[in-house]
Amino acid sequence: MNIQQISENLYRIPIPVPFPMKYIYCYLFKGKEGWEMIDAGFNYPAAQEAWWEVFSYLELNPKNIRVIYITHFHPDHFGLAGWMQQVTGAPVYIGMEDYQMVTRVWDPQSIQAKRIGEMCTQNGVSAVLSEQIVEHMEKLNKHVLPMPELTPLTDQEVLLGNEYWQVIHTPGHSDGHICFYQSKKRVLIAADHILDKITPNISLWPGCRSNPLQDYLDSLQKIKLLDVEQVLPGHGRIITHLSDRVDEILQHHEQRLDKMYSLAKEGRTAYQIADVVFSHKELTPHQWRFAMAETLAHLEFLVANGKLAKIEDEKIVYADSGKEEFVYLRNP
Repeated sequence: MNIQQISENLYRIPIPVPFPMKYIYCYLFKGKEGWEMIDAGFNYPAAQEAWWEVFSYLELNPKNIRVIYITHFHPDHFGLAGWMQQVTGAPVYIGMEDYQMVTRVWDPQSIQAKRIGEMCTQNGVSAVLSEQIVEHMEKLNKHVLPMPELTPLTDQEVLLGNEYWQVIHTPGHSDGHICFYQSKKRVLIAADHILDKITPNISLWPGCRSNPLQDYLDSLQKIKLLDVEQVLPGHGRIITHLSDRVDEILQHHEQRLDKMYSLAKEGRTAYQIADVVFSHKELTPHQWRFAMAETLAHLEFLVANGKLAKIEDEKIVYADSGKEEFVYLRNP
C-alpha cells in the first residue's frame, strides 16, 4: 500500500474505489490527543480491507481516532463513514449543507433518484434511459450503509495533527463541500474542489443550489487567493501550482460554456446538447446521469447570466436570449 507521509503528523491514504479514478485519497493526522481523519471512502469490501491494512501499517488502534471529518456527501467520500464510526467510536462531522443533503439523497425514504429521473426526462432523455439512471442511482444506497450519526460542522477552524486548520466552504462540486487550509504550512486539503488532471464534476441536482457552476467558479477564485505550496486532492496527484491549475480549470469551463452556447442558441434540449458534447464517449447510465447534470449546470449558468433563455414546454429547450452582454465570472 502506497501510504504517503506528507509531514511528521500527516499521512495520505489511498483507498480503492470501483470507479475509473481507482482511488480516493483520505487523510490521517497524528495528534497529541489522538488521530484525526478526513474522508472515509466508498463502502465495499476492498475499501474496508484497505483500511485494516492502513491501521496495521501505521500501528494505529482505530479506537484512537478521535474525530472524522467528511468533505462532502458523495459516496466515494462519505460511504464508509458509518462503518468507520462503528470501528472507531468517533464522531463524524460534515458541512451543514451536505448534512442536509445526506438526508435528501441517502435516507431510505429518499425520492431523489426518482426526481433525477424526472429531471432527465423533462430535459429530453428517453424514458428507457431515465429509468436506467434511476435504477443505477438507487443501487448506490447500499454503499453508504450503515449511516453514521452525523454532526454539522460549524467551526471555522479545527485541530488536525496538533495545529489549527481553517475550514473553507467551497460550494460547487457539492453544495456543502469544504476544504481545510493551514496557512503556516501553506497546505490545502482540497478533496474534489481541485484535481490534477480531470476537472471536478459540477452538476445541477433537484432541490440543490440553482447555479452550482457560478458557485464553483466563485469558490475557485476564493481558493486561488490563498498562499498554497501543496494542494492535497481527493483523487490523483498532489498539485504544486495552485494558481496555474485554477486557471486551467477556468479555461476549461469557458470553453465548455462557449460550446454549449453554440449548440443551444438555435434551440435544443439538454440531452441533445450533452449527446454532442460527450459523443467521444460510450456512456453508461451512471455516466449519463453526470453528463446530464453537468450539461444542465452550464446551461443554467448561461440562463442566469442572460445569454440563454429557458423555454419550458413538453420538453425543456434552451435557446439564444438575444442579449449581447455576458460575463463569465462575478468578481470574487
